[in-house]
Parts: sequence; C-alpha cells; structure tokens
Amino acid sequence: MNTAATASDGSRRSAADRAGGRSGAPPPTGTPPDADGARPGGPRRLYRGTLRRLLPHALRFARRHKGALLGLAAWSLLESVQTFLVGFAIAWSLDRGFLAGRPAEGLGWLAVAAASVLLAGPVLRGVFRRLSGIVEPFRDGLVRRAADHALHRAVADPARAAEAERSAVSRLTQQTEIARDGFAGLVLTVRSFAFTAVGAVAGMAALAPELLPVVLPPMGLGLLLFLLTLPPMAAAQRRYLDADEAFTDRAAALRTGLRDLVACGTTRAAGGELHGLADEADAAARVLARWTAVRTLALGAAGQLPVVALLAAVPWLLDRGVSAGALMGALTYLVQSLLPALRTMMTAVAAAGSRLIVVLERFVPPEGPEAGSGAGQSADTGRNGGAGASDTPQADTEADRPLGPSGGGPPPAVLCRDLRVSYGAGSPPLLDGFDLAVRAGEHVAVVGPSGIGKSTLAHVLTGLHSPDRGEVLLGGVPVRGRASPPVARARVLLPQQGYVFAGTVRENLAQLAPGAGDARLAEAVAALRLGPLVDRLGGLDADVAPAALSAGERQMLCLGRAYASPAPLLILDEATCHLDPDTEAHAEEALAGRPGTTLLVIAHRLSSALRADRILVLDGKAAALGTHDELLNVSPLYRDLAGYWRHPGEG
Repeated sequence: MNTAATASDGSRRSAADRAGGRSGAPPPTGTPPDADGARPGGPRRLYRGTLRRLLPHALRFARRHKGALLGLAAWSLLESVQTFLVGFAIAWSLDRGFLAGRPAEGLGWLAVAAASVLLAGPVLRGVFRRLSGIVEPFRDGLVRRAADHALHRAVADPARAAEAERSAVSRLTQQTEIARDGFAGLVLTVRSFAFTAVGAVAGMAALAPELLPVVLPPMGLGLLLFLLTLPPMAAAQRRYLDADEAFTDRAAALRTGLRDLVACGTTRAAGGELHGLADEADAAARVLARWTAVRTLALGAAGQLPVVALLAAVPWLLDRGVSAGALMGALTYLVQSLLPALRTMMTAVAAAGSRLIVVLERFVPPEGPEAGSGAGQSADTGRNGGAGASDTPQADTEADRPLGPSGGGPPPAVLCRDLRVSYGAGSPPLLDGFDLAVRAGEHVAVVGPSGIGKSTLAHVLTGLHSPDRGEVLLGGVPVRGRASPPVARARVLLPQQGYVFAGTVRENLAQLAPGAGDARLAEAVAALRLGPLVDRLGGLDADVAPAALSAGERQMLCLGRAYASPAPLLILDEATCHLDPDTEAHAEEALAGRPGTTLLVIAHRLSSALRADRILVLDGKAAALGTHDELLNVSPLYRDLAGYWRHPGEG
C-alpha cells in the first residue's frame, strides 16, 4: 500500500514538474507565472531567448542545405517576376492602350497579364519540388534527436528508462509532425510573401514612386501589431504542449499502476490529476483564442488599410500626375498579389510559427548545442553516430577490416557492396558506403541504438526496401525487389510481431514450406520444444484462434514455421522479444544448428549477441564487425550497449 502511494505521489510531482515547463529550470518557490502562464521574465523575454538558442541550429541547417535553399530561391524569383508583370501589364493596358485609343495594344498587354498568371502553375510546382529537399531532412533530424535523447537518458539512468520512453512518445509522434508541417508551411508562406512583396514594390516604384508612401505605412502598422502578438501566443502554446506531455506521461504511469490504484481505492484522486491537466490545456487554448482575436485585428489592419489608404489618396495622387493606369496597377498589386500573400503569411506564422518554436525548444536544450551528448546535436545531424559513437581511430582487428569477401570459394550467404539506404529524396541516409559479408552457416547478431537502421538493413536484405545505391546478393543471387522468386525462397524474415492466421496448427507451421510432410513438421516441433504448445492447442490438425494466443506463443509458432521452411537464410528482427531468456537461447541455438542455415539476429539482449559467431554494430557513421572481445576493445558504442544490457544473472 505504502509503495503504491509513494509511486503515485512521485508520478504526480513528475507530471507537475513537466507541466511547469521543459525549456529551462522551474521558477523559484513562491514565484508565480505571469498572466500568460509563462515562466518569470515574461513571454517576450522567453520568446527572444528561445529564438537566440535556435538561431545557431538554423544557420547550420541552412549551410548544410544551401543548394536546396538556392534552388528554392531561384524558383521563387520567378514568382517575383510573375507578380511584377501582372500589375505592370494592367497599368500599361490602360495608359498605353484603351485610354490612349489603341485597344489592340491594350488587349496585348492584357494577354501579357494573363500569361503571367498562367506562369504561377509551373512556378509553384518547382517550388514544391525544392521544398521537399529541405523539409524532409528537417523532420528526420528531429526524429533522430528525440530517439538519441531518449536513449541517452535511459543509458545514463536505467531506473528512469520507462519515463524516458514515455516522454519521447509525444516528441516522436505528435511533435515531430507538428514541427514538420509548421516548418513546411512557414517556409512556403514566408517565401511567397517575401518574393511577392519584391515584385509588387518594384512594380509600384516603376509605375509611380508616389504610391509607396501611401500603401506601405498602413501595411507596416498591421505587421507591427501582428508581431507584438507572437510572444504571448507562443507562451500559451507552450502551456498547451506542456500539459499535453504531462497528460501523456501521467496516463502511461496510471495505466501501468492501475491494479494498485484500484486496490488502494485511489482511482478517483488519480483521475482528478488527469482532469487538472486537461483543464490546463483548455485554459491555454482559451488564451490562444483571445490572442487570435487580436491577431485578426492586425490581419485586418495589414490587409485592408492599404486599399483604403490608396482609395483615399486618389485625388492627391492624381494631382501629382499619377495616371489612372498606375492607380489600377497598384490596386492590382495589392488585391491580387501582395495582400493575399500577406494574409496567408501572417496566418501561418501565427498558427504554425508559434507552435514550431515551442516544439523546437523541446529538441534543443537550454545549455546550447554543446551541452549533453544526445540532446546537444544539431536538429539536422545527418547520419549521427548514436549513443557512444566515436571518431577515435581503432585497432586493426576483424572489427575494422573490410566487411566484404576475403577470397575465393563459395559465395557468401549475404553480401552487401557500397549500400546507401534512405527514406526518400533529400533525407539523410541510414546506411552509406555499407559493406557486409556473412559466410554460409554463420550466426551473426546485429546491434545498435533504436532508429539506427537495424530493421532497415533487414528489409534491404529481404528485398522489402530498395537501396539508393549498391547491391545485395543472397548466395550469389542479386536482390532486386520482393517479387524475385529465387530471393523469396532464399530467406525468411521474422518481425517482432508474430503473425499467426486462422487455420490449423499444421497450416501455420507449413506456411513457408507447403510441401513439408509430417516428419519435417515434427522435426521443427521437437527442435523448438513446441510439443506442449501444440498439444495444448489440440494437435497439428487443431484450429488456431490467434487472439487466444499470447505474444510469446505466436512468436514460438512463427519460429517453428521458419525452422520448417527450406530457406537457408533466417533473419530474426527481434522475433524473440516476448520470450524468456532461456526459451530465446534455445530457439536461437536450434535455428543456428539447423543444417545449412545462416542466422542473422537483430538482438535486444546482450546474451543474444554473445551467442553469435560475430556481432555487427551499427552506429550511424560506420559499421564494426567482430567478436564480443574485439568489439569491446574497438567500439565505444558496443561498450556502452554492453554495459547497459548486462544484468545480474545474464551472461
């Protein structure tokens, strides 16, 4: 009872701390937050501090992707040209055409205006193509940062590994998508307004410079009022995200301790905490709504006052010699181009920009880019080294020698040459320049931090994911997609979630070996000690209800299916994670001992890696292949993982 109560109080304090803010230290005791819920110093100071902290990362990101940025600017410059031509052509169609008694020339200039409008389609297509080369690397960098930060927290303090995992859930799912969408919208709309403004201002200056002092001041006034609303809106957005993270963490903690809470009769009090966090998010949403009303006023000022000012100044402009065509051209610039782009930009900055800044500060610690090992990297790290990665030169052992084949003889069971693997154009590669040779009959374990590319490598080897560059051969046969029959017969991939279908036990075990007889299935059952499970289900001809099986039982049936298959290469992608260590050890030894079998295991326990003939370590920069003792000497990442995995009683 006391233990459950203490855990509940600790979770309550943790949730309260998280709700208080993540970007810096909590305020001193007795110091209340300001009216907007921000920490002491006010939303404007906090907003400026966040921008200063993000600026170095933004500059590094721009330097790394300057090619994509220059391409985007080149396409956007065409948007300036298109904007300039629309208003200028309409002005001259009046002054040099219709009002001058030359309707043919007027129609010609209107045709120029129409052609410039049609130019917007190809320009926008080019802009979106260049935009993906910036947005996708940005998102990938945030995902890597969140995964690395959670891993480093878990390694540094294993007792809080579960909390680190829960806090990373919101970042890896909701917050990275918020950042990606916000960043894409922000780049698109700010770019559009900037280059549209260049074209419109240049056009009005070319038509009549007197137009500029009439339309620019009211637009600047609206923009200034809009900028003043950003800090308090960001503070309210921060409150909302803090409450969301705290709600996620607290709900996960309550779920794991629900039985104790029911036994202690404290479910009502625990549920009250969730209601409090929901109320906090609701209050933040109301503050956002109030500032949205102010933003609407700013939007109206910036979007309507320039037109009103232009119409009011028509007599003064005519007295100064401004033509009717120039006035119509200026009105076209405002109504057709400049003000719509301004309204879109202001809406995007207010909605997506404030969310983006608040989300990004969760990925960039207040200490700066050099503080902390995992959290201090740039938001766009490219291929990072993961936990414990190092550039220190290593000794010349098997772990460092080239991973390719060493000479003549039969072809390797697995051969990779110069692989480059990514998830789309513009995204950083998970594997780059990767070579690997696995001998027939060898047992190899693959280890590395989460998200480093272990499962991706398994998918590439089986043809489920095509590499950007390089080749993969299984037993000398090239892998060219999942439909290749020789490749399909050469390998079996077992994922973490064991798939068992509604059918008989025999049909499930023989799924990958349709011609297997009873002797082959009996051999698989005996080798993996499936007899008690098969007997409990009613024998080989009994029907299977997948929902009635535990996750471990489903995995055992899938392991038996792999043993019965004729494939010489078996790849286990954490396919034994729901088994106890003894059962896992026997299953791996049975599969490795199957005649003519090459076994690749993506390991989640150190004991699983120790059973392998060799261990492949992926660290995001380079791969190291060797025995356990060799890797302890040459791979800092493997030393970190081995120290984290080792538990009392485990080898």
